[in-house]
Amino acid sequence: MSNVANNGTIIGRLARDPKVFPNEDGSAKVVFTVFANRNYKNRAGERLADAIPLETFINKDANFEATPYANVHKGDLVAVGTELRLNEYERDGETVRDLKVIATGITFLESRQTVQNRLAQRVNAAEQSNREAQAAVAPAGAASPALVPAGVAAGDSSAVQDELPFGN
Repeated sequence: MSNVANNGTIIGRLARDPKVFPNEDGSAKVVFTVFANRNYKNRAGERLADAIPLETFINKDANFEATPYANVHKGDLVAVGTELRLNEYERDGETVRDLKVIATGITFLESRQTVQNRLAQRVNAAEQSNREAQAAVAPAGAASPALVPAGVAAGDSSAVQDELPFGN
């Protein structure tokens, strides 16, 4: 049973997709950040949010793809069960105390359809960005004037191939 005095819940949106760091023993460490709104507005009437870094561990016997952490993505609204852990270790002769927020569970607060729509928008935006980047690049068949040796016409590819130090 968990310590009743050392647990809480953070409700907010993921700042980015979780990062997974495999360990040598087969377990994995999952790190993610949740933006949680404060309970008040500032003088300008804005509600500020705090970026709260969280981490959790996946047992070596568990399949990561079967955990909820494999299915959360940037922008998802979640409730994360937490506990605080104070890690204490020595570094360069000094004792370092590092307070960590450990995720003990995660609950999705949006429908699957909402999450899938957000993912589709991200995919569409990435594809559009790729199309724009490809359109900005010169066509593959056109030789760049800087790469054509002096005295060779831009369309004369046979002369350019003769100048290259490697074969066809």
